[in-house]
Amino acid sequence: MRRTLAVVVATAVTTPVLLLSAAPAFADTKPAPAAGTQKTPTPDELKAAVAAAQKAYDEAAAKVDAALQAFKDMDRTSPLKAAAEAALKAADEAAAQKTAADAAVVEAQAKLDAAADETAEAEARKALDEAKKTAEEAAAAKTAADTTASEASDTYLDARVAASQEIHRLQTAEEEALKALDKAEKALEDYDELPPTDPCVVDEKFTTVVRGLPGKLVAGTTVPFTLRVTNGGDETLDNVYPEIDISAHDTRGTLEKYLDLEWSTDANPKWQDVDRYGSLALGAMKAKTSVDVKLRLKIDAKSPAGQGTVQASGHHVGDNDGGCGLTIGMNVYEFSLAKAPKTPAGGNGSGNGSGGGGSTGTTPQGGTSTTPVTGKGTTTGTTTGGTLAKTGSSDAVPQIALAGAAAVALGAGAMVVARRRRTGADA
Repeated sequence: MRRTLAVVVATAVTTPVLLLSAAPAFADTKPAPAAGTQKTPTPDELKAAVAAAQKAYDEAAAKVDAALQAFKDMDRTSPLKAAAEAALKAADEAAAQKTAADAAVVEAQAKLDAAADETAEAEARKALDEAKKTAEEAAAAKTAADTTASEASDTYLDARVAASQEIHRLQTAEEEALKALDKAEKALEDYDELPPTDPCVVDEKFTTVVRGLPGKLVAGTTVPFTLRVTNGGDETLDNVYPEIDISAHDTRGTLEKYLDLEWSTDANPKWQDVDRYGSLALGAMKAKTSVDVKLRLKIDAKSPAGQGTVQASGHHVGDNDGGCGLTIGMNVYEFSLAKAPKTPAGGNGSGNGSGGGGSTGTTPQGGTSTTPVTGKGTTTGTTTGGTLAKTGSSDAVPQIALAGAAAVALGAGAMVVARRRRTGADA
């Protein structure tokens, strides 16, 4: 049965990448072409390849059908078969004539043997000579007819063998064309199964900077600091999601169970836990404004000494076009964690802190930031407190590319759908 072209372009669905608060990871789920390899074909090119392969297969199959029909028709319309049949008929007639001539020779010989006188004997001998001559001519004619019939039959059979070999060649070509079609269709199917291109792009004017984080933290205290989020662009950002993550460890392992990070803003002063993704939903943010997200880190008094980092990044999503913007890489701030000091008799040995103030330029929480914005999406002032990981970035907007911009784009982009569904609850 003839195959027909059927191209189905499936809608690929990207599964959100789970980011653990202890160590956020951004994974590029779509394989990148290796260096030096050919450019990956586009969907249109793959579809064109399928169409070309389908056409080649259809043509090969048509040739096989035509060859098979011609082979069948040889039994009815082939001139070679007609010639072979005519030659065989002539050979049969020549054989019959030779048989009759041979019989005439026998009969003439019998008359000669029965001749009673010289006159009868002479007549019988003459008849025998003529019969023998006719028999010799009939034998020669039969031999010639047999040769002609044999040659005609061989010619016809050779033609059938050649036709059969051509059918086999065409069937082999059809099989190769089918393999090429299957390969082209598989390439298109494999492309359709790949994750779609992530819409997120790096937005250099969108930044997240940690401020006021001490370089040394002490167990049993509450440490206030802020995360300054800046929209240094010329347009309002519809949905802003800064991301903050804190992790710590000692020689025995992670210390996350001793850390509790909360956040609030002036517009929404109620303290709430930073979610498992480290994502904070701030709503819309006007152009050329900043908002200071207040953070407080509660450190359990039982925490061992160790080392830790605070990591800041973020992304924003448009309401209408679904476009997504990312911070450049991730800012990483290092700190040391000391054990709680021994409490003298009569003291409680614990310290308390409160979240620092800040202005907000987000909606629907309310409020408008008047914090000036300068440079390429950076805010005035410098980072204080926690030590920024040494990456060669400036002090104004310290940044480290723990992951390349492309990897971060896919990692953060994979969370966009889940986070947008939570916007109403987190805002």
